[in-house]
Amino acid sequence: MDDDMEGGSLGPYQERPRTFPNMRTKPYTPLVMFTWIFRLLMRINSRVLLVLLILGLGVLFYIGAITSPTIVFVYTVCIVSFFVSIYLTKWVLSKDEGPPEMVQISEAIRDGAEGFFRTQYGTISKMAVLLGLVILIIYLLRSTSPQQESSGLGRAATAYITVASFLLGAICSGIAGYVGMWVSVRANVRVSSAARRSAREALQIAVRAGGFSALVVVGMAVLGIAILYSTFYVWLGVDSTGSTKITDLPLLLVGYGFGASFVALFAQLGGGIYTKAADVGADLVGKVEQGIPEDDPRNPAVIADLVGDNVGDCAARGADLFESIAAEIISAMILGGTMAQRCKIEDPSGFILFPLVVHSFDLVISSVGIFSIRNTRGSGAIGVLEDPMAILQKGYSVTILLAVVTFGLSTRWMLYTEQAPSAWLNFALCGLVGIITAYLFVCITKYYTDYKHEPVRTLALASSTGHGTNIIAGVSLGLESTALPVLVISVSIVSAYWLGQTSGLVDESGSPTGGLFGTAVATMGMLSTAAYVLTMDMFGPIADNAGGIVEMSQQPESVREITDVLDAVGNTTKATTKGFAIGSAALASFLLFSAYMDEVGSFAHIKFHQVDIAIPEVFIGGLLGSMLIFLFSAWACAAVGRTAQEVVNEVRRQFIERPGIMVRTDYKEKPDYGRCVSIVASASLREMIKPGALAIISPIVVGNFLLPSLLRSSIVFRVLGYYTGQPLLGAKVVASMLMFATVSGILMALFLNTAGGAWDNAKKYIETGALGGKGSECHKAAVTGDTVGDPFKDTAGPSLHVLIKMLATITLVMAPVFL
Repeated sequence: MDDDMEGGSLGPYQERPRTFPNMRTKPYTPLVMFTWIFRLLMRINSRVLLVLLILGLGVLFYIGAITSPTIVFVYTVCIVSFFVSIYLTKWVLSKDEGPPEMVQISEAIRDGAEGFFRTQYGTISKMAVLLGLVILIIYLLRSTSPQQESSGLGRAATAYITVASFLLGAICSGIAGYVGMWVSVRANVRVSSAARRSAREALQIAVRAGGFSALVVVGMAVLGIAILYSTFYVWLGVDSTGSTKITDLPLLLVGYGFGASFVALFAQLGGGIYTKAADVGADLVGKVEQGIPEDDPRNPAVIADLVGDNVGDCAARGADLFESIAAEIISAMILGGTMAQRCKIEDPSGFILFPLVVHSFDLVISSVGIFSIRNTRGSGAIGVLEDPMAILQKGYSVTILLAVVTFGLSTRWMLYTEQAPSAWLNFALCGLVGIITAYLFVCITKYYTDYKHEPVRTLALASSTGHGTNIIAGVSLGLESTALPVLVISVSIVSAYWLGQTSGLVDESGSPTGGLFGTAVATMGMLSTAAYVLTMDMFGPIADNAGGIVEMSQQPESVREITDVLDAVGNTTKATTKGFAIGSAALASFLLFSAYMDEVGSFAHIKFHQVDIAIPEVFIGGLLGSMLIFLFSAWACAAVGRTAQEVVNEVRRQFIERPGIMVRTDYKEKPDYGRCVSIVASASLREMIKPGALAIISPIVVGNFLLPSLLRSSIVFRVLGYYTGQPLLGAKVVASMLMFATVSGILMALFLNTAGGAWDNAKKYIETGALGGKGSECHKAAVTGDTVGDPFKDTAGPSLHVLIKMLATITLVMAPVFL
């Protein structure tokens, strides 16, 4: 087998007749909205459509040219990246889907994923519209800032701009999620088919499918913000007499980030509950009780499990990273504009548009990294000499090296100023700090979750003495794994802040003022390879689905061995991406927190630079923030547990009432896959509401202690602050809540993600034949640990870093409410 994998070929595939149950319960119909749009476009003459496209691009580039040549550059790179993603799509779809039984399973997965996506995003869209109305009312009733008064931008205009940005961010985030799901349900069967011929080809298809999604998601985030910025620039007549200043323009984009955060949170919650409830139910009854392999077609929950990989790991992660990039860009633009205004820089546009340029280069260098992984013979083969993780790591190394070069060029191009000629070099070093931080996060997470390293092997060894010792070892490993990332984040924040402070930029009083922007630049450096990191993340669920299709279609064991190797690597790449996302969330939340304090000070006409936790009310706000993290995590895990119980009961019922299911050869009686899919879908949609609502309402509840009425009546903290001569008490309590929630959330997310990933790969390690292999008592204990870790790593953990950024964004959007 090793020789076959090293050579990249398994020889001719031997077809054999087999009776296989029809997996599809209904004809395939894509999402109604997209079908309607597609049919409308098909009715338009191709020449007319081409003319409309050219006119649209012409208008876009015309507005961009009026705004800045930099915007034209961003537009060009984003559009080229979309063409590259189209090429990747055609390349992946040109690969064959394999024998009919593989196609049947793939179509059933596609039906389930798109059906759930349609229902889930229908629910999210209704909540988004309702929240948009709430934001509109708040903005119409709030006070105006001095900047808005001087520019003539009234309450109504600000309200409509914020709501429009919010809805656009929500729509784009939804599209990002759909793109992630769309490619995964089509690539999985092609990876399965390729694994019958060549291990290297299977790897390449999975990577390029993930690359398509990554380029579209990052390109949409950058292009959406660039279009909003340039549109507002032209519409508001920025920098003309009596109009909005260019340094105030980024604040109008905050709604876009909030919309992206809103959708990402509910997508991650709903998808995470779906995938892990199905996974836990399938494993506990199938593997432990019935002793059948993972993804065995006799398991009634197996289709729901495979569907969950797409809606939880692909759709949700696409929306998640879209939100991460949008929040980081907007916060950096706000801080760049604020610093440029304080330093009286003649042309502040470079500091504002710098984040867009960085992520434009991200599209370019990540494309190079994706194409560097080829289906060629030699050292790139999957086998005993080099594993898939090493190949992916080489592509990441190429991307990292290019990121260092392009980041240095970007800082010299955009951040050079005559006031401080060497400042750009300091900021380039800040970017280098961020890039190194990202790389260290990937390495640390890989060390704690890859079964080639000691922690996971020690965890697997603990399984040999029982279920309890496995759980104890997994919890301790997760707790230990928080130390190194926190140290890395701490050093990176201090280093970037110091480099920014010593850049030579000073305000009117001569005080250094580049520290916060230096931290923002470090955050951009950390996310400067985001497209390639998302590619590695998407690789995981696609490989997992491919393994399930191979198992269900009863392919030769040699094929399953290849997909098992890819699946194990995919578990590690998913874990490293989550660690990467947590690190970026920590830095982005720090930036948004600073922007929130500036915004509050602007509205209150009082300097707001510090939060004193020695004040009892402020300390209580911090306790409430920490409590929010634990309560949210508890509700998310409990939602998975309740849904999994329903799945377990249903699977047990089918095994009892349909004993013919276990007769594998003739399939006289097949499982009711659709019943499990229906149970998980309805339960996950129901369960995602409570923790999601907690995240949205908490900042306003803490700031006012009750939701503000239409008369904006102030209660408890605001009234208490008024009578005690502390006009900013409500805002300070919210700031304290945000600080404590961020700190607690980072640690909790690191613990949950790493522990869950380690438990999963400890099971995979035993399944390779170590410590007794599949079916042994050690394996059963590892399966228990994996089921415990499932809601940790794919529901609560990923949702937490989205929650952290959402809290920071919502406090910035609703800052005047707390005054």
